[in-house]
Amino acid sequence: MKLLGTNASPYVRKARLVLLEKNITHTYLIDPPREPGSQVARVNPLGRIPALILDDETCVFDSPVIAEYADTLNDAPILIPRTDALARMRVKRWEALADGIMDSAVVVRGESLRPAEKQDTGNITRHNDAVTRALAFVSGQMGQRAWCEGSSITLADLAVASALIYLDLRQPERNWRGAHPNLAAWFSRMNERASVRTSLAD
Repeated sequence: MKLLGTNASPYVRKARLVLLEKNITHTYLIDPPREPGSQVARVNPLGRIPALILDDETCVFDSPVIAEYADTLNDAPILIPRTDALARMRVKRWEALADGIMDSAVVVRGESLRPAEKQDTGNITRHNDAVTRALAFVSGQMGQRAWCEGSSITLADLAVASALIYLDLRQPERNWRGAHPNLAAWFSRMNERASVRTSLAD
């Protein structure tokens, strides 16, 4: 299978981390959708990344669907609980929270690229405030636990790590580590994982 994406996309990173953590053989292809010759729009009608192309040419999109599909391919590890409905909901809620941080940070990034006189400062403030609230919630829920949910790594950890990596890339001025030392310590441990190092090396 092939994963189409870009290194800057937090949604692509989440999908990559799932594939890497589960040791699923795949080829990662950097394919910015806006570039001439991109195959993204040909395989994904939404024209968005990540797009996972299976061996039979079926295209799986977007990141929550890719993550859920990939998690069914083997049991090492199980990233989304399969038999406990409440545990499953909690992991998926973590994912939704992390995706929401990414969504708001992407909006802020888009506004920042517009000419200053055309930027919607109210929109920037709303989305930055959403990120701030979400980080406080993540920190509070995390406490001093080793993992976001349960006693081992789950999709929750991979999604939150992807969001924080994106904030470091696009909002380096945001001192989330100083505001949330417990989250900083957790993130430091996540950065030691081979999957995260691989995703950052490209």
